[in-house]
Amino acid sequence: MSSAPPSIGFLGLGNMGLPMSRRLVEAGHNVVGYDLSVQARRRAAGFGVREMSDVGDAVADVELIILMLPDSDAVTAVLSDDALLGRIAPQTIVIDMSSSEPLRTRVLAGSLKLRGIRLLDAPVSGGVLGAENGKLTIMAGGDKAVLDLARPCLEPLGTVIHTGPVGSGHAVKSLNNLLSATHLWITSEAMLAGVRFGIDPEVMLSVFNGSSGRSGSTENKWPKFVLPGTYNSGFGLRLMVKDMGIAVQLAEEVGAPSVLGSEALELWRKAAQGLPPSADHTEIVRWLEGEGGANDN
Repeated sequence: MSSAPPSIGFLGLGNMGLPMSRRLVEAGHNVVGYDLSVQARRRAAGFGVREMSDVGDAVADVELIILMLPDSDAVTAVLSDDALLGRIAPQTIVIDMSSSEPLRTRVLAGSLKLRGIRLLDAPVSGGVLGAENGKLTIMAGGDKAVLDLARPCLEPLGTVIHTGPVGSGHAVKSLNNLLSATHLWITSEAMLAGVRFGIDPEVMLSVFNGSSGRSGSTENKWPKFVLPGTYNSGFGLRLMVKDMGIAVQLAEEVGAPSVLGSEALELWRKAAQGLPPSADHTEIVRWLEGEGGANDN
């Protein structure tokens, strides 16, 4: 890459991709954006992204491509299209920041390498607020030398942690969300039990946060999204279930135990069936409070 800020093709301008692309524009990068949604493209254009109505135009003549797409199926559909790949210059760095499947990422990296295209996987944690403030945790897998070249495009977004070989970022992301979902569930059960016993929820949180029950759920999710009743963390419940499934599948594929993980996944799947498709993941508390959760536990 040249000494000037690299040009970036950004595919996927949704809840996360939109503020991330804005951070890159504000950092001085030339960002070319594409999304299936015309409205999303127009919003991005409003703060300086050059919108493209054709995905091929968004990947041509750029030095780096970022994908923030729903899953491995969407990523594979883009990066296995021969016509599209023909427009990506050799030595271009492609960064899959989606929540994809680790083993599929490794296979994809191998096929892209044959074309001279370098793939990093760099999923994120921190939600929409983290994306807006440039405070994401970025779990980057792949060749360290390639990652060092890409760092100027990642550092405006948050803290970059090199997790190991390609695919490891996606593995760590899914495992992190399995942990996050599991402790949110048990935290919510404990909180609801205490409330029904007559304990002030804020008192319980202060105790838990000063004790061994402390977690991201007691420090962040309950005080910020559950107690105020907003349930607007910006991360969908079904996306959480998807990531949990990736983590459990990974454990099965490598022969690691996943007894609690598998059970937690089934519980979350049950909650997902009882909540609207657009539900935020913190809304499992509503489900637990209601008939579906209380009567089935």
